[in-house]
Amino acid sequence: MTSPARVRHYRWEDLPKERLNDLLDRRLITGERVMLAHVYLKKGCVVPRHAHENEQLTYILEGALRFWIGEDESQEVVVRSGEVLHIPSNVPHKAEALEDTLDVDVFSPPRQDWLSGTDSYLRG
Repeated sequence: MTSPARVRHYRWEDLPKERLNDLLDRRLITGERVMLAHVYLKKGCVVPRHAHENEQLTYILEGALRFWIGEDESQEVVVRSGEVLHIPSNVPHKAEALEDTLDVDVFSPPRQDWLSGTDSYLRG
């Protein structure tokens, strides 16, 4: 008989806040097959266009993000407080904070580039 999985309890304020650049910070919680992140973006922060194998849900708690979707960035959507954007695997996307924003990102599987610090498109 296998032992039960380890259950963990987290408080966001107890987790370290990682500074990626002057306009972007985050906190991460990672399980075996899912990652949950608080992402803190100051107004004007731009997340450059990128794509990843990870399926993504972005839930805006405060503020608003403008997304450009697709290789040609032809689809544009503004996601505001209380709204969720689903980004399928490998879909190129870019975002800009229209105001100071707190979003919850859910990734499956977890973002290995975020865990290893190789997410250079966000740093600097």
